[in-house]
Amino acid sequence: MALPRITDFEILEKLGEGSYATVYRARHKKSKSCHAIKFVEMSSLSDSSRENLITEIRLLRSLNHKHIVTLQDFFWDDKNIYIVLEYCNAGSLSSFIRSKKSLPEATCKYFLRQLASAVQYMRNNDISHFDLKPQNLLLTKYNNNVSLKVADFGFAQHLKLGEINQQLKGSPLYMAPEIIRKQRYDARADLWSIGVILYECLFGRAPYSSKTIEELLARIQNCERITLPPNARISKECEDLLSRLLQHDPAKRIAFNDFFNHAFLDLKTVPSEKTLQKAIDLVTQAVEYDEKKNYKEAYYLYCSSLQYFVPLITDEPDATKRMALRQRAQTYLKRAEEIKNVLIEEEYKALAIRQAKGSQEPSPSSLGSGNASAPANVVTQALEPETRYKQLYALSHSSPSLKTGLEIGRQGELYLFERKYEAALESFTSALGILVPFINKEPKGDRRALLLQQLDFWMKEAESIKSLLSAKDIDDDHKLSHSVRSCCIQ
Repeated sequence: MALPRITDFEILEKLGEGSYATVYRARHKKSKSCHAIKFVEMSSLSDSSRENLITEIRLLRSLNHKHIVTLQDFFWDDKNIYIVLEYCNAGSLSSFIRSKKSLPEATCKYFLRQLASAVQYMRNNDISHFDLKPQNLLLTKYNNNVSLKVADFGFAQHLKLGEINQQLKGSPLYMAPEIIRKQRYDARADLWSIGVILYECLFGRAPYSSKTIEELLARIQNCERITLPPNARISKECEDLLSRLLQHDPAKRIAFNDFFNHAFLDLKTVPSEKTLQKAIDLVTQAVEYDEKKNYKEAYYLYCSSLQYFVPLITDEPDATKRMALRQRAQTYLKRAEEIKNVLIEEEYKALAIRQAKGSQEPSPSSLGSGNASAPANVVTQALEPETRYKQLYALSHSSPSLKTGLEIGRQGELYLFERKYEAALESFTSALGILVPFINKEPKGDRRALLLQQLDFWMKEAESIKSLLSAKDIDDDHKLSHSVRSCCIQ
């Protein structure tokens, strides 16, 4: 096939070839800017291919998002249709995964947040992609910063939540089971594809990777259980999202709103023009509470600010600006830890006073400042449960699951008192996993009111710990802001 002749562009190498289109890298002769030009021989188009092409052009003209490939122009002659697209200079996520075998969870999260941001924008415009796969997720590199962009909208269409489709669309390895079974399906098919992409990023292969298409289809038709590879190490939040995305039954699959609000993604902190101001506002409030010696609220606010600073550091391509952000975050991290130590020391002092007044046991003053390995019985005594917890626990004896959740959450408080942050976070997460579903079935009354207060408290503690742990990684620039860059195209 002869290369297309386009007056304003110099056609360079072929980038890829699809079912009805071939894509070339091209340079504009005047501006010298690079573009990707997709061209299609009109004589080769079937009725369905022509419809897909028209849909792709129409949708791309209406979409404007930093993580979606931009349509820059389109035109035609007597033989070909030309679509001029933004050029993504770092290949596709598929080739990137192959070059690295698998990706660290932090890198997977970095790319998934960008994909989720694009999908959220698409859903806000009632658009479903129906062909999400690593080959259609392009990467572009600028100033040592790599960004993901969704491409190839040939199978996409306007589809509101609840509207049904029955056309066979997508690639079998990433296609939702309901599509393969030729059942009616809706926008939730994209969520399955996102789950397969996340699985492949983490483990280097799709969950149903097979030697033949027949084997692949049989595994999906039979609802073969998806398992993690042996010795897989991923966070509980990541595993939870993965399992909820890869549900064969779309009715049991995670809902879009729950996906966008999932703790693993934490889309509310995705960097934008407002992110830095949000972080600064939180720090300003934290300092005000700090000066008033309201240390508990100051601690929560410093931690909340770190939720916004950390993604800003990760995404900042300029080394000087990144260092300045990192130094600011380190300052707030240090102050948050100082405050937490003050609060813990106050608990020790309170215990010493209680023991001096009414107990023959020795004072714990020998534990010293910052002691993180106090005997379990001393820790249990020092961290006196709040009245709310005591009342709630007394009301839990008729509900074993409630009692178990409370005991696990209480253990998280003890771990936090000992500065065992990872163990504390795991306990709080487990407790919330038990108690949040419980609250949905709990009738109105004192127990429900107390439980809501307890959940709110433990959620704040868990979020604060996550912020501290993620911010600790910025002590070494290579651990955080370089964690993605070290995995990206050289």
